[in-house]
Amino acid sequence: MEFDPQFSSSYLVAFVMGLFSSMHCIGMCGSIIGTLTLSLSQEIRNKKALLLPFVFNYNLGRISSYTLAGALAGIIQTIITVQLGDINGHRLLQILSAIVMASAGLYIAGWFPRFAYIEKFGVHVWKKIEPIGRKLIPVKNRLQAYLFGMVWGWLPCGLVYTALALAATAGDISKSALTMLAFGLGTLPAVMGVGIMTGVLTRLSKMRGFKQAIGLFMIGLALLAALPWLNPLAFTNHHLGNH
Repeated sequence: MEFDPQFSSSYLVAFVMGLFSSMHCIGMCGSIIGTLTLSLSQEIRNKKALLLPFVFNYNLGRISSYTLAGALAGIIQTIITVQLGDINGHRLLQILSAIVMASAGLYIAGWFPRFAYIEKFGVHVWKKIEPIGRKLIPVKNRLQAYLFGMVWGWLPCGLVYTALALAATAGDISKSALTMLAFGLGTLPAVMGVGIMTGVLTRLSKMRGFKQAIGLFMIGLALLAALPWLNPLAFTNHHLGNH
């Protein structure tokens, strides 16, 4: 068995992060979906069969922006690894990603509220993009809902930035993009859950113990990112790899 220094479990970790960030998504994305819903005609709002495609297209647009942002993170990763070398560059990104993930875990647990300040990094970009989204209201068709989602996908969010930090360790541009796609898919159950899932997560979000458990789990993922040799999946069978 041989340790792979460039090992990354970013797809699975990003998906799990998306699931666990659902409590945060309800607060942010839920209000945006409310804005989208209220901008639709009453006929569409009153029928779930007509409303769901609009909500789906909004989320498809949002996840498309996440995926694009992941590709940008992959480009940054490429620049860093070219400058520092594949192994050293990847290791630096692993450590930085672990620090951000651990901070996010402390934030979710309620032990590090100042982590929210990380969202200020995207404020300047958001101020330029947000007016485009307002021009799409009222949303009249599914294409507009998709474009609306693409715009709001750039809303400053500390947990999205955490996923981007993870995406920067994925290995290349395509893998970084797929990592953010996995994160976006992880957020879908809460955002698309009409009534049922949303209600459950809202109740869970008020339970201090539950939030602390999720925060500790995130910190555990951060430790695996910082110390990948503790993860048995980071080892490959060198003998089989030669055949």
